Amino acid sequence: MLLLLGVILAGASATMARLNYFEWMFHHLRTPGFEEVAGSKLDSSEMVMAVRLGEDSRAYPIREMAYHHVVNDIVGGVPIAVTY
Repeated sequence: MLLLLGVILAGASATMARLNYFEWMFHHLRTPGFEEVAGSKLDSSEMVMAVRLGEDSRAYPIREMAYHHVVNDIVGGVPIAVTY
């Protein structure tokens, strides 16, 4: 019985070592939605990560980035990956 339990535990460990279970928990935003500054519901004290390329700029709230960790976006015609 202990040998069988050991084999099952070793098999489960080997399987989990090959899987990226973080992808199950954190989903990146494929198409982020944006609002104008005036229509934003962000608190004035809320921290954001800002990107500006040419005339185009974006701000990503830290509270959302802490969950998603990665946002794929296009800023100023350049594809970027924003990560936190």
